[in-house]
Amino acid sequence: MGRSRIVHRCSECGASALRWAGRCPGCGGWNTLVEQAEPLRAVPSSSVPAADALLLSDIASAAAVPRPTGVGELDRVLSGGLTPGGVTLIGGEPGTGKSTLLLQALGSLAESGVRCLLVSAEESPEQVKRRAERLEVDGVWVVAETSLPGIVAAVDRLSPDVVVVDSIQTTFDPELEAGPGSIGQVRGCAQALVELAKLHRVTVVLIGHVTKEGALAGPRVLEHVVDTVLTLEGERHHALRLLRVIKHRFGSTGELGLFEMTEAGLVDVPDPSRLFLGDRRHGASGSAVVATMEGHRPLLVEVQALVTGSGLVMPRRSASGLDPSRLSLLTAVLDRRAGVSVAGREVYASAVGGVRVAEPGADLALCLAVVSSVTDVPVPDDLVACGEVGLAGEIRQVSQTPRRLAEAARLGFRRALVPLSAAGPPGLDLEVIRMATLAEALEWAGAPPADRRMAASTI
Repeated sequence: MGRSRIVHRCSECGASALRWAGRCPGCGGWNTLVEQAEPLRAVPSSSVPAADALLLSDIASAAAVPRPTGVGELDRVLSGGLTPGGVTLIGGEPGTGKSTLLLQALGSLAESGVRCLLVSAEESPEQVKRRAERLEVDGVWVVAETSLPGIVAAVDRLSPDVVVVDSIQTTFDPELEAGPGSIGQVRGCAQALVELAKLHRVTVVLIGHVTKEGALAGPRVLEHVVDTVLTLEGERHHALRLLRVIKHRFGSTGELGLFEMTEAGLVDVPDPSRLFLGDRRHGASGSAVVATMEGHRPLLVEVQALVTGSGLVMPRRSASGLDPSRLSLLTAVLDRRAGVSVAGREVYASAVGGVRVAEPGADLALCLAVVSSVTDVPVPDDLVACGEVGLAGEIRQVSQTPRRLAEAARLGFRRALVPLSAAGPPGLDLEVIRMATLAEALEWAGAPPADRRMAASTI
């Protein structure tokens, strides 16, 4: 064993310090510096031959063409598929379906003649076999190995085109003094697998654990060394799964993949808007439809609100799939700028279908739903809304309005409530109603202001 030194490395960003400190000098996180032994490396000798330099015109671009996985939504997010020599990291909460999704992708690749290897560092080959039988997957090589030298030996022996490591946190290098799952092991094993992928032009996919805050476990340097970072999101009580791309060196980071968890695995959802609106109850108060954007993908989502009396000193403001602080802000704007007071009332709001709507473009639809619940006057069924609400009660423009309205017209909506400055797509069978203020929009969509105040006071 060579000489080593003791350093303190941040578990969030990977920055190092010679002494422990309460706050990381790199990212500013508190109590994130962890002591670890780091081997001392010799200074590189000038006699070592340098790598060959290549002209851009001499580099074959065909080698970087993505290989489709056969899973439509995964290929959408990856801008066509997995790139040879690329390293992808996918994280998510336990039970969201990371292993299932990648096993389905490996099965589809194997059917097309691609040599695939699954390194199962957490499950036995028998457990993988049972899942594969349920998913009707065959033709994939499986090795139960946690040691990095064993993984490298398996890759050298089989010469696969695609390698999936499940998971990077359970992989360890015996030459490193740190224990499995530690910062040094995760970083060292990831860097070794990246070098393996670049050297042999092998596509490597790493499955990563997440922390209780939902971030990928291990230092942030783990995200820096890979080419692509994906997250698979979803609630246990909902079948919907959302695949987002955080980083992608080979394509766009604005795509979103949607899946439905079934007994046969993850199934593509090519038309998510119809799924979200499939069980919508027409003519019910407290409901509005928002045209939102997830990356480059327009989605229509039903937003519901329920305003009811409360015996509490501080009435509840509860939001599911929406930002709770945004809900509190909008109730204040409704009170001050639109004459709709919910003081002393409990307000519950939800984005239906298990999807999370975080953008401010849902403000107008949420306000419509709240006022509709207050007055018990339904929002018109053929109306879709999008717009940000400012503190002065103005309705502000949101990005990519034409794409939102085109999706609404495709699903049969006939009217759209948008900001005054919004541009509508030409040639659509859709009436675009432009409003400058929230008060004007509420008066157009439902009861006049006096009726709204009276209804709010009699709840």
